[in-house]
Amino acid sequence: MLKDYTRKQKAVIGLWAACLIWILMMTIRSTDWRFADRSSVGLAPLPSKTAEAVVQVYAARTYSWRGAFAVHSWIAVKPENADKYTIYQVMGWYLRRGLPAVSVSNDVPDRRWYGAEPMLIGEVRGKEAQEAIPAIEKAVADYPYAKEYRAWPGPNSNTFISYIIRNVPQLKMTLPPLAIGKDWLVGNKLFAVSESKSGFQFSLYGLLGVILGWYEGLEFNVLGLSFGIDIRRPAVKLPLLGRIGMPEL
Repeated sequence: MLKDYTRKQKAVIGLWAACLIWILMMTIRSTDWRFADRSSVGLAPLPSKTAEAVVQVYAARTYSWRGAFAVHSWIAVKPENADKYTIYQVMGWYLRRGLPAVSVSNDVPDRRWYGAEPMLIGEVRGKEAQEAIPAIEKAVADYPYAKEYRAWPGPNSNTFISYIIRNVPQLKMTLPPLAIGKDWLVGNKLFAVSESKSGFQFSLYGLLGVILGWYEGLEFNVLGLSFGIDIRRPAVKLPLLGRIGMPEL
């Protein structure tokens, strides 16, 4: 039957098949969440050996089939001479328990996210990190969607971390293209300074938009999926696959 299809139709069928296989693989890899690996991967400096202040932003593939499309992100802070990290993140299931979606806890910053290995998105240390921590705490307290959560197109966990990055001058970084929800602009804005504060962004409720910035490169958002190209550190950005090329760090 395939010989009756044109080359273009075969390519489309092949693409859909690859997507379905990828989604199936991401689903199969997800063990029961109660038994999933939550161990450290060794990316965070140990407080017992690091006196300086540390701020780190992480992301990892989400649990089950959703991990084919998206990552979950969080931020970890350790003030100067502190003996533990504070982790800030949004978790939608908290709302079902009658709690705010914003989680604040003392925990290991670089844990696997229910089996998925975390990526270090960016960090600041020393004096710059110490100056950033009060601004981070303020952004967490001011986040307007603490009692609201939508996995798509937002506001969600990535909207929360993007909001913090946008409101802390020391955090000159961007969430990865798989961070669905990062383009949901708080306050229903259509235009804003880009996440890294190095460019500009247009976004229609996280569903359609474009970003142009020194750190972001040129990025298009279509129904929450990101396509783009980074010139500063050459790479392409694609749905499902994320960033392909030089790492952002």
